[in-house]
Amino acid sequence: MRKVSKEKRREQRAGFLLVAPSLALILVIAIWPVIQSFYFSLHDYQLSDPTKSTIHHSYTFDLERYLNNEPFILSAIDQQQDVPNEALESLTGVKQQLVDLDQQLRDIPEIEANYETMNEMLMNFEVPSDEMKYITINREFGRTYETTIEEINEEMDLLTEHYELQQEDKLTGLTDALTESIIEPNFIGLSHYENQLTNIRMWQALWNTIVFTVISVGFELVIGLAIALLINKAFFGRGIVRASILIPWAIPTAVSALMWKYLYDGQNGIVAKYFSDIGLIERMSTLLTTDTGAMFAVIFSDVWKTTPYMALLLLAGLQTIPNGLYEAASIDGANKWRQFWHITLPLLKSSLLVALLFRTLDAFRVFDLIFVLTGGGPANSTETISVMAYKFMFSQTNFGEGSALAVIVFICVAIISAIYIKFLGSDLLTDDVKK
Repeated sequence: MRKVSKEKRREQRAGFLLVAPSLALILVIAIWPVIQSFYFSLHDYQLSDPTKSTIHHSYTFDLERYLNNEPFILSAIDQQQDVPNEALESLTGVKQQLVDLDQQLRDIPEIEANYETMNEMLMNFEVPSDEMKYITINREFGRTYETTIEEINEEMDLLTEHYELQQEDKLTGLTDALTESIIEPNFIGLSHYENQLTNIRMWQALWNTIVFTVISVGFELVIGLAIALLINKAFFGRGIVRASILIPWAIPTAVSALMWKYLYDGQNGIVAKYFSDIGLIERMSTLLTTDTGAMFAVIFSDVWKTTPYMALLLLAGLQTIPNGLYEAASIDGANKWRQFWHITLPLLKSSLLVALLFRTLDAFRVFDLIFVLTGGGPANSTETISVMAYKFMFSQTNFGEGSALAVIVFICVAIISAIYIKFLGSDLLTDDVKK
């Protein structure tokens, strides 16, 4: 018994060592990007905003920006000579606040260490490194700095409202710019998710995604099954038929989307012309300029391109069904329809499930077809959640919001997979055959 136990443990270790590289690969390729996206989604991370272009967990002081503004404010205040005494007193008070604040900054060892060096570099038009310009400060001083600059800005607004100052635009602009010297922590928790879950546009994009997925996969399943049944039969020229059916699937999605865009064109599109002539659409321009027409156009293009893939998966399943079952059923008097219903469909269940699972997940994540064909328009009527995530992330460079949408897509895909496996695909997880 002891020898058997040791042998089993050795086999288990060997099995784990064989599986470990696959698990590591899955972790790196599949799980790690999701974890990173979730991490980014917890921050207000925007490339278009210099104060949010990197992730900060504590208050950071931009010494370069400060030194590019503060000395010029003091100089501009000193130039205010022809102003009333009340205004001059206020300006003197503002100057004193700035001098005191500057002294407090110099009292911070990390800032004092780089202050003069940075000043000299800026005078020589040199570019400082990020390590020199960005200095982490404590939260208490960060808030003190913000409060002081806010008071100075309010004072400057009052002065410009009641008195005519020399170079007042320069003064207010420079004091405003001091606000940007402090970079606040941009950790915002689940705010992006709260924003998106209350955003009508996100729910519309999710609805568009569901409509596209259900209709296109439904048509692909029915047509794909019919094609698979056809090319599973022996007839003259079957090889040519099989090869020609695969042509749409072999074309890259972006290329086929561009091709269909020309075919749907409202002035010169051949498909638009045929559809209009047979009365399927009212005008040639209907396909790409109306909500319903655009959704029909993307679904039709997807069905054309991806049905061969569905047919190929189902054909592989059909070829595993023994011909003897059909011969026995014929002898028993079962017609073709009964053979299809009682033999083909039950034995094709696993292949149907795999094909549906693959295509549903693929359709739910659709991006390139819609992005090239309609760009999500008109008026976001074909915008799917993946297209919306792309727009937030790359068009608006709002990586935090875009990452939140990417995580929502991942959650939806995980739910779809779980539903398939739970209610339809239990056979996939075991080798047992239900009797």
